[in-house]
Amino acid sequence: MSRVVSGPPRPTGLPEPLASLDRTAVMGVLNVTPDSFSDGGRYLDAQQAIAHGIALAEAGADLVDVGGESTRPGATRVPPEQEIARVLPVVTALVDAGVVVSIDTMHAECAAVAVRAGATVVNDVSGGLADPTMHATVAALGVPYVAMHWRGHSAEMAELAHYDDVVAEVVGELSDRVAQARAAGVDSGGMGLDPGLGFAKDADHNWALLRHLDVLAAVGLPVLVGASRKRFLGSLLADDPAQPRPVAERDAATDAVSALAASHGVWAVRVHDVRGSRDAVRVAAAWTRGSERG
Repeated sequence: MSRVVSGPPRPTGLPEPLASLDRTAVMGVLNVTPDSFSDGGRYLDAQQAIAHGIALAEAGADLVDVGGESTRPGATRVPPEQEIARVLPVVTALVDAGVVVSIDTMHAECAAVAVRAGATVVNDVSGGLADPTMHATVAALGVPYVAMHWRGHSAEMAELAHYDDVVAEVVGELSDRVAQARAAGVDSGGMGLDPGLGFAKDADHNWALLRHLDVLAAVGLPVLVGASRKRFLGSLLADDPAQPRPVAERDAATDAVSALAASHGVWAVRVHDVRGSRDAVRVAAAWTRGSERG
């Protein structure tokens, strides 16, 4: 008799290690870029990136999210051929090492190349808005797809952070992305949604979205939360309002968000410090179940 897997809702089509999890998954961040806000340049060299990806998996990442284009505020765009050159050797080597990989990209061409190299999830921060061929490409690839709430590229997103009701508008705009993906042939059962914390949102917008994760979950799709080391956490913890806590000192706050998000049933948290959030989601799972094991 097959075992019934409990735990938070998850996209269909995941590889077995992810499909059988009975808790929130931990997605480790691997930026193969020179300019990401947290670790820009540290893993631009392919061999360093590969070593870090393996280290993330060994620390407990259930999947490693490889990205070759920074999406920090003010970042400049990277052409797909440059992005592919950055990520392809890393994805290939990690897959060969047995690591479950997702590809963090807004380019359909990069998504296709990475999936052919063994990536099992496409994580698109633009939800298909940056590349009009993304949804059709994902439909043809037949892999799980995460659509994030997004209103514009990094250079302009601060100007787009205006809402009358941030929760309702983000949920409505993500629902539109889901409808467009379905129309292009994407299996909605294999989709996940990300509220896009920090993307065209100020601190209060982020906190409102976290407070109302249940409203996003009511769309009926698994939810991914990416709060790791973001500025709104640094601002919250600042001793001086003009000086947010440094990026490297935001992991405890990130772990707290991971625990709270997991207790609210999110499918995955996307983090830089894997070990802390792995512990956090395990605590949340035991708390929710009322026992060490389900």
